[in-house]
Amino acid sequence: MVPSPASVARSVPESGTGRWKVGEKSLMVSATVGKGTALGAALLSLLAVPAHAAVPGAATTTATAGRLPAPDMAGLDGVLRTALSQGAPGAMARIDDNGTMYTAAEGVADTSTGRAISAADRFRVGSVTKSFSSVVLLQLVDEGKLDLDASVNSYLPGLLPDDAITVRHVLSHRSGLYDYTNDMFAQTVPGFEAVRNKVFTYRQLVNLSLQKPRTNAPGAAYAYSNTNFVIAGMLIETLTGHSVRTEYTNRIIKPLGLRDTFYVHPATAIPGSHAHGYLTPDQAGSALVDSTEQTVSWAQSAGAMISSTRDLDTFFSALVRGRLISATRLAQMEQWAPVNSTQGYGLGLRRRDLSCGISVVGHTGTVQGYYTYSFTSQDGRRSVTALANTSNNASVLGTMARTLESAFCGTKATRAASHGAAPAERHEDIAPAITRD
Repeated sequence: MVPSPASVARSVPESGTGRWKVGEKSLMVSATVGKGTALGAALLSLLAVPAHAAVPGAATTTATAGRLPAPDMAGLDGVLRTALSQGAPGAMARIDDNGTMYTAAEGVADTSTGRAISAADRFRVGSVTKSFSSVVLLQLVDEGKLDLDASVNSYLPGLLPDDAITVRHVLSHRSGLYDYTNDMFAQTVPGFEAVRNKVFTYRQLVNLSLQKPRTNAPGAAYAYSNTNFVIAGMLIETLTGHSVRTEYTNRIIKPLGLRDTFYVHPATAIPGSHAHGYLTPDQAGSALVDSTEQTVSWAQSAGAMISSTRDLDTFFSALVRGRLISATRLAQMEQWAPVNSTQGYGLGLRRRDLSCGISVVGHTGTVQGYYTYSFTSQDGRRSVTALANTSNNASVLGTMARTLESAFCGTKATRAASHGAAPAERHEDIAPAITRD
């Protein structure tokens, strides 16, 4: 279903701050498309959507799902505006649909200058970094240099207190290792300011985890922990003899032609045009804290990458299309441990089951000042990456999850979601045991 001409026109607020674009070259839309009318936007939306077969075996994909409905751009714009009303300075998204590109943007990238946010802006992607780290390790499995079921200690002797913790346990968050960010960011802004410019070693971060009891026996349960992907970085550097930056660059960034993706740790700046990040203090009504410049050394291979909506769409599409790892490794990456009734976690990869019966894969990302959702259809033909430039705001986090409904389920799903409260999001990427309103 495509939006009616009236709903397309309504998707742009009278103030003119709403912006959404369609097509490879992107036409700017206010109340019209190019020299045409709002009806043109609906027609472009209709023409843009290829037939997508339902994916056999997906957890909730049904035989009646058929082709994906057209992205609901008016609904997507409404989701982004809702995020602004809840405290995000800016929000944006990009959909890549088998050769056709759509973008939407609301609000500002920089509150001090008032510059409008753009879907071309770079930003910190937080835990989406975990998918990059997992891909590098799975490539090493393909090369015969790593065994998923070997003990972590066989590669990093003496690191962990239990030889039963395997590489697979680490990549699937089933190691039972405590997440040190629970303590580090128990107080949001003071915790951040204490580490903003600090540089940690991997071993220092692992040692913070080992000071606390484990959450479960190895392999017994899913329990998200940033500690796992700090260990992933250690494995990458030990097995290759190179930094994670070099391995990300040579194995993923260069082969895919990613222009906006960087691992700058321990440098603090985001290169080029970027969205500033704004951290919400725990005290209601307190001013947002500009958290853009930081080392992200507290996360490193668990969350320190910088990218863009274009590059993340390209990355996840390429991953599921088999351009980065073998079919065998991709199948292992998609062996899902249950997170809740609508989500699963594989090896550095999330699955989300949407209201329309479609399952999508990718990752979420939270780092101080940024919320990211980046997911692709299981055939890789349609991808969406959405960003709000704030964090520590549960309302915004839940609202941004609805961008997936607009991107993959179309108008009907967006309307249904807008008439009810947004589902509570499981806040896992940073301080996952800390629940805040």
